[in-house]
Amino acid sequence: MAETAYVALGSNLEQPDLQLQRAVDDIDSMPQTTVAACSRLYRSDPVGPPGQPDYCNAVVAVNTTLAPLRLLDALQSIENAHGRVRSVRWGPRTLDLDIILFGNRCIESERLTVPHYQMQVRNFVLCPLLDVAPDLELPDGTLLQAMVDELGYQGLNVIADRYPWF
Repeated sequence: MAETAYVALGSNLEQPDLQLQRAVDDIDSMPQTTVAACSRLYRSDPVGPPGQPDYCNAVVAVNTTLAPLRLLDALQSIENAHGRVRSVRWGPRTLDLDIILFGNRCIESERLTVPHYQMQVRNFVLCPLLDVAPDLELPDGTLLQAMVDELGYQGLNVIADRYPWF
């Protein structure tokens, strides 16, 4: 039976907006997975080492029958195909795909933590998530809208209203 998972997308290298658009297409082409909804496209200030370009961010809702770690493997394959290099933590990247929620599950493993361990402090994740799931309640009962109300949209700019963005 398919479950809904939410995947955050980010890029700040090599035409970030196009990286994300191609990534959404790649996710939709994965076996046992379809993109059900896609957020607006946002520009955000970088987190991590100084001197980085701004990021483009979005969130997709996917319906999948893949197990969480198989979904993670498939997403990491897409990152690698986009030239992702993991050399500097929170450094610049061509593509970052993070599973932020997987159904109503709480997952703690070496490779995967769901809900994503820092989503509650990242408006560049929460605001696009609100676009695709405005009534979402997290596994602990917290309403997504309340989290967005607390963090706000500071440092975020909508650069495209609907997918495909360009």
